[in-house]
Amino acid sequence: MRALRRLHEAAVGALLWRGAAPPRPLASEVLSQHLRQRGLPHWTSFCVKYSAVLNDQFGLSHFNWRVDGANYLVLRTGCFPFVKYHCSRAAPQDLALQNAAFTALKVLNAGIPTLLYGIGSWFFASVTETVHTSHGPVTIYFLNKEDEGAMY
Repeated sequence: MRALRRLHEAAVGALLWRGAAPPRPLASEVLSQHLRQRGLPHWTSFCVKYSAVLNDQFGLSHFNWRVDGANYLVLRTGCFPFVKYHCSRAAPQDLALQNAAFTALKVLNAGIPTLLYGIGSWFFASVTETVHTSHGPVTIYFLNKEDEGAMY
């Protein structure tokens, strides 16, 4: 997994290289801060640009994420030029098998479907929000406007 991570970081770095960049927040910080800013919603689904964050959640496809006492089941995938998150508030679950299965599927299909999803998201992400992090503001993108307080 470490070799795959290095290869992935090198490929993304080559595609996004723009010289010296300002410090970027961890993707996990953007995830946590977004959930806090939204008041720990029942669910949310958003994209953040690879170029805006440090991808500290590489290899995680389906996992539990705790924020201020609330647990979220997170589906996460890299869909260049974005990282896509779908979060549902729920009790913690053992997601190790599902995480491994989703990760294996991404490797087996060489990431082509996720790349197409990223390109589609690039064209259709029309709603934005600013997440405030320790490294400054980060813009996140939505494919549709989310209703605050919605259960689904």
